[in-house]
Amino acid sequence: MYFEHRTPNYEKFPIIRVEGHDRESWGSYQDFAEELKRRIKQLGKRKQVLVADFYHGVRHGEVLSQLLSPLGAKETILCESAKLAETEISQKLKRNITDDRVFGVLSTHKIEEFYDAEKLKELRKRVDAVEEGLVVVYGIGASLVTKGDLLVYADMPRWEIQQRFRSHELDNWGVGNFQEDTLRKYKRAFFIEWRVLDRHKRSLYQDMDYVLDTTAKGCGKAITGEAFRNGIEQAARKPFRLMPYFDEGVWGGRWMEEVCDLAHGENNMAWCFDGVPEENSVLLRVGDVTAEVPSINIVFMRPDELLGPKVHARFGLEFPIRFDFLDTMGGGNLSLQVHPLTEYIQENFGMHYTQDESYYILDAGPDACAYLGLKDGVVPEELIGDLKNAQGRGETFDDSKYINKFPIKKHDHVLIPAGTIHCSGKNAMVLEISATPYIFTFKLWDWGRVGLDGIPRPVHVDHGSRVIQYNRTTEWVETNLLHREKEVAQGDGWREEQTGLHELEFIETRRHWFTKPVTHNTNGSVNVLNLIEGEEALVESPTCAFEPYVVHYAETFIVPAAVGTYTIRPYGKSEGKEIATIKASVRI
Repeated sequence: MYFEHRTPNYEKFPIIRVEGHDRESWGSYQDFAEELKRRIKQLGKRKQVLVADFYHGVRHGEVLSQLLSPLGAKETILCESAKLAETEISQKLKRNITDDRVFGVLSTHKIEEFYDAEKLKELRKRVDAVEEGLVVVYGIGASLVTKGDLLVYADMPRWEIQQRFRSHELDNWGVGNFQEDTLRKYKRAFFIEWRVLDRHKRSLYQDMDYVLDTTAKGCGKAITGEAFRNGIEQAARKPFRLMPYFDEGVWGGRWMEEVCDLAHGENNMAWCFDGVPEENSVLLRVGDVTAEVPSINIVFMRPDELLGPKVHARFGLEFPIRFDFLDTMGGGNLSLQVHPLTEYIQENFGMHYTQDESYYILDAGPDACAYLGLKDGVVPEELIGDLKNAQGRGETFDDSKYINKFPIKKHDHVLIPAGTIHCSGKNAMVLEISATPYIFTFKLWDWGRVGLDGIPRPVHVDHGSRVIQYNRTTEWVETNLLHREKEVAQGDGWREEQTGLHELEFIETRRHWFTKPVTHNTNGSVNVLNLIEGEEALVESPTCAFEPYVVHYAETFIVPAAVGTYTIRPYGKSEGKEIATIKASVRI
């Protein structure tokens, strides 16, 4: 293998310690049931109503048998018995679901549209009919039936939902499609269900008495709503990391396996997402219990503090910057691909900004390369014709006829504005610094491979043909997208370089090389950083606004806009040595 062997120090389970709530957590269903019994008794009411509202993916049967049934309710009501028939829902969602395997249209539906109003009234009558004792209402949207006296919210990270899709344990919400193609299940969740349930969840934040974590099978952990809200507030005012997840891929490599200390599997690891709040989790440590909650909650609950008011005004409740790893060290080429222009993603998929990208090269073998832009003299009709023949007839696509291939080395930064045909070649370790809309990839050619499931991966030549910028040829690419790094400042023990992104992209990236402390300022935008060289660094507040925060090699970390001024210096094994960070922010 080409890369330098090193002792791993990558932290796979970073925690955010929540201060001031040490006695507000429970590590099992049994313990939490006892807490609920105590609170119900404390209400001092003849009749009590407990609402347990769920996100999609929560195991209903597990929560019912291990938490709710032991409470001894006089009446237990599943709110989803009032849901509309799937035939009616599917007709309502037809325009959003589409026939495509991957792409739908973003939904603006509300959760009420999935329920029969008359049936909800009947459920409310059942609640009202109980004069004494406990009533439990549970399921997705349970709060539509009644506000209740106590609200337990069972959240679920998107990555865990995907695992349950893949194992065929989980269907889309009430659809019954357990065995359907995982990509199609993910599509319906991404474009519809998660949008609907996020809107519903946001309406409940201030009313949550408890937040329930059921990500681990058979293990329900809970924290109080107050601990949850304060934990989110604390996170939005200090550096923090997301809990990374790793995924196999047909082109995957072996770099992450060693550097991130992963078990050797049958298939190589291709992706690591450790800077995508929409998909990742955060681990809130409350007392001696660690609860996993979706990190998007921080965006939803504290957008001004996290993103900055101007970024929030521009992007709404979206985290606009994405950091992830693409590992082809000892693997294969990524698919040849292109991303949609802004108007195309708006008009066809309902997304209001597009997937601009860049490849920061963390490591590279001697034969590493990037495929980027078109060669001079390419005839669009010939290019698209050959791509379609490769897809439809199984012919080999002659990439050397059409696509530039540039050598890349460690610490290069390749800029990829939307509409630029591109992919990373084998034997490269890419830190992808990009805009967040991460699934909008139009694959054009997948090198004649099938996916790990034995099925050809989706190719979208028709979409791609409409967004490829055919004027981005060799000279334009060399001038605009490669080797754009330039020094912009220096001081005692440090130097700062601008590395990108391209002027068509909204992300600004700065690289710092330093042996002594470097002062940063968020300047009103969330900062996302990665330690790209060195073993350890220490992030500190000059006013002691937060505890010193240690980061390790290759770890992505987030500095909320509210932090303002902060410093980073070499730490531990890196003291006295030159190390480096790459920082991304939104140009405002």
